[in-house]
Amino acid sequence: MHLPELEWQLLYGRLAWAVVLAAVVAALLPAAWRSRTPAAGLLAVCAALIALPQEYSPAYWLVLAFQAPSAVLAGCCLLSLMPGKPGNAALPHALAVPVALTGAALYLDALGWLSLGLYYAGFGPYGAPVVAVAAAFASVFMIVRGRARAHALVVLGAVALYSIWRLPTGNLWDALIDPLLWGWAVVSLAAHGMRSVRQRRRAATAPA
Repeated sequence: MHLPELEWQLLYGRLAWAVVLAAVVAALLPAAWRSRTPAAGLLAVCAALIALPQEYSPAYWLVLAFQAPSAVLAGCCLLSLMPGKPGNAALPHALAVPVALTGAALYLDALGWLSLGLYYAGFGPYGAPVVAVAAAFASVFMIVRGRARAHALVVLGAVALYSIWRLPTGNLWDALIDPLLWGWAVVSLAAHGMRSVRQRRRAATAPA
C-alpha cells in the first residue's frame, strides 16, 4: 500500500474543496447573477476562503464531515463552472448510473450486508489496478463513441491522478467516488426518471 505525501494530500484537499465550493455557490445563485459572475473570480474567492487558517477555513469543517472530495467530484464541479453550463446541471446518465451502483455496493459492504471488503480492496495490489484499468478503458470507449466526453475525460484524469500520485488518499475508490458525488448521481437519476415520466405523460395526453 503506497500512500501519497501528506503535503500533497493537504494541497489537493484545499484545491479540490475550493472547486466544489465554487460550484455549490454557483448552483445557488439566481440564473441572472450566475451569468454575470465569472467562474475565475468565483474560484478565486472560494480559494481565498479555503486558504484561511484552521477553523476559519470552510475546508476545516468540510474535511471533518467528508474528508477529501474525489477527483471525479472536483472535475465534475469544474465542468459545471464552464461557460454555458448551469451550476446545478445533472450528471449525464452514462456517469450517474455506474456511480450510483458503485456507491450503493460500497455502502452495503460497509454496513456488512455484503462483507466483501470492497473499500479496502482499493488499497490492494490487485483489485485497485484492475478497477483503474477498467475505468480507464470505459472512459476511452465513451470518448471514442462521443458520449459524455467531458465527464469521461474527468474519470480518466482521476485514474491518472491516482496512478501517478495516489491522490487523494491512496485508495482508488476515494479518487473515483465520495458521498457527495454519490448523492449527486442519485438525484440526477431521479431527475432523469421524472423527466421521462413527464415526457411519456405529455405524449399520452397529446392529441393524435
